Amino acid sequence: MTDPFLTELLDLALEAARRAGALLRDGRPADLGVTATKSSPIDVVTEMDIGAEKLITGFLSDRRPADGFLGEEGASSEGTSGIRWVIDPLDGTVNYLYGLPTWAVSIAAERDGERVVGVVEAPMRRETFHAVLGSGAHLNGEALRCRPTAPLDQALVSTGFNYVTEVRAHQAEVAQRLIPRLRDIRRGGSAAVDLCDVAAGRLDGYFERGLHPWDLAAGDLIAREAGALTGGRPGLRPDRDLTVAATPGVFEPLQALLEELGAWHD
Repeated sequence: MTDPFLTELLDLALEAARRAGALLRDGRPADLGVTATKSSPIDVVTEMDIGAEKLITGFLSDRRPADGFLGEEGASSEGTSGIRWVIDPLDGTVNYLYGLPTWAVSIAAERDGERVVGVVEAPMRRETFHAVLGSGAHLNGEALRCRPTAPLDQALVSTGFNYVTEVRAHQAEVAQRLIPRLRDIRRGGSAAVDLCDVAAGRLDGYFERGLHPWDLAAGDLIAREAGALTGGRPGLRPDRDLTVAATPGVFEPLQALLEELGAWHD
């Protein structure tokens, strides 16, 4: 990577994610409980989500005060520099609450609306994923490539479930009809980690309905820079209706099957 400006953004994102990851890993109280809920009683926020977002936004604001923010726990500002940071301070909060290791800090930088830097820090896995637009994806400094193409019926695919009961019920119906068409399905609990696992060749594909920009901003860039294809419904970009990421040979048949099964609606 030769663009010094993007190098600066990447270095800031890496350091902010490292600091937030250390706070979450080392500062988790033994009696951690739910601070608030969002879309439903099982869509939880902990004091650590809030603390991590404050750490990230404070660190980045000190160094780039003109930048904007979009964060899961409420950070929102337009900025004047053309750079916006899209932050999920703790992706996989329920995993974190229960002491499961699959959670991550996700930070992306957008320049004039285009994602140019993505970092996903997974402290319990001792893994740092990053990507810069046009410069490839990396895990702990080593270049990443997604898996070679597999037939859809030999594809290992991950998904996630919404916290709203009615939406979850339909998602379960889609998964039930999808399982016989695949090698198998996994449910990791962190969209950011799932997208990075597609990039790392640990999954052939991933799909989910209901993601927010902060859930997918960094992971989507990392997956694409590792050679995966990403999108939403056919012809659309990933969005709240549907996010799909997969190896090139799996992407189109998986996307078409999800469209046929109505994975994007109740």
